[in-house]
Amino acid sequence: MEEFAATDKSTLCPSARPEFVDSVVFGVVSGTVTEPRVAYLKKPQPITDELIAKASPITPAEIFRTAAPCATKGCQHFDGQDCRLAMRIVEKLPVVAEELPPCSIRRDCRWWQQEGKAACMRCPQVITDNYNASELAVEVATPIFG
Repeated sequence: MEEFAATDKSTLCPSARPEFVDSVVFGVVSGTVTEPRVAYLKKPQPITDELIAKASPITPAEIFRTAAPCATKGCQHFDGQDCRLAMRIVEKLPVVAEELPPCSIRRDCRWWQQEGKAACMRCPQVITDNYNASELAVEVATPIFG
C-alpha cells in the first residue's frame, strides 16, 4: 500500500488510486469500451489483496472506482482550496446521468461537497485507468499547474 498524507480524513476523493491508504471500492466499471459507466455499490467495500487478485491481469483502477481520504495539498489536482479535477469535470464533460446516481459515498465526497449535483451527473463516466479514453477525458484528467 502506498502511503500518502491525508489532511482531510472526513472528505473522500472519488477518484483515488486503489493503492492509497484507507481506499474503498464504491463502484464497478460496466457499460462498453467506448461508453464505460460506473455501476455504484450499495455499500463501499475495503480494498483487499483478494479483491486486487480478482482484478488480475488488469489493474484494479480499470474495473473499480475507488475513494480514499482527500489528500488536499498532497494531490496535484488540489489548488489549496478546491479540487480542480472536479471543476474541469463539471466544466467540460457532458451530463451522462438522468438523475443522481445511487452513490454510497456522496455525503463525504469532495466532488459533491464542492460541485454538487453537477459533478454527480457526470461521475458515472469517470474511469481511473481508461486506456481507451477520449481526447476530452484525457484533457480533463490532466492536472493544470499554476
